[in-house]
Amino acid sequence: MMVLGMVGKVESYIIEKLGEEKLHFILLDPDDTEPEEAGLIAAMAEEAGADAVMVGGSTGAEGEKLDEVVKAIKEASGLPVILFPGSHGGISRFADAIFFMSLLNSRNPFFITGAQALGALQVRRYGLEPIPMAYLVVEPGETVGWIGDVRLLPRRKPKIAAAYALAGQYMGMRFVYLEAGSGAPEPVPPEMIRTVKATIDVPLIVGGGIRSFEAARRAVEAGADIIVTGTAIEKAGSLEEAKEKLLELNRGIKSSG
Repeated sequence: MMVLGMVGKVESYIIEKLGEEKLHFILLDPDDTEPEEAGLIAAMAEEAGADAVMVGGSTGAEGEKLDEVVKAIKEASGLPVILFPGSHGGISRFADAIFFMSLLNSRNPFFITGAQALGALQVRRYGLEPIPMAYLVVEPGETVGWIGDVRLLPRRKPKIAAAYALAGQYMGMRFVYLEAGSGAPEPVPPEMIRTVKATIDVPLIVGGGIRSFEAARRAVEAGADIIVTGTAIEKAGSLEEAKEKLLELNRGIKSSG
């Protein structure tokens, strides 16, 4: 019998590792990545020192393709696979855990509680480990901002982001994710990261627009506990280039932790 609020295996793994260093999660979108490629990238990520693989996206990341990508990653690496669903359709029985997240600054209640209610029983049925997370989208927001009908957090107003983040913590969410949007031209500003981190007591995840050693280093030095990278790796021209990018990003994260 699961006890309400119990911390599961994957979350315990994350918290334990955060006691030693900053973490690097890679994000793979099944809509953009074939299963074989996903497996190869996951294996390279593990070799490069990444700590987990997130799987999901704003569009098309569900169904049989999602299952096949998750299975390929599980076969190719020993990293935890955490679902990062765009909606209640982004659930796979083959993953280890799911970021059970609420898009707190959406204008549409569907993305705050509606999709979560639709997916909750399936998460329980599959035995997935839910990890409660406050999901906050920052300008420019990119695809998730449009799909999620988001009232984007202004880049120059870090205290607004901090207020939302603290509200998420007070509602019981055990992680906060600041997201600039996949492929964003600029990552979340360091001042916003710094302000949010100084306000909350739970781990802070930052993603979107982090494509270089320097961008990763700045985010970690500002206070990010976990850095998520995806587009820079998925868009690499070759697997060798993807491996080099993984190593570069990982050095920026781990050397600053």
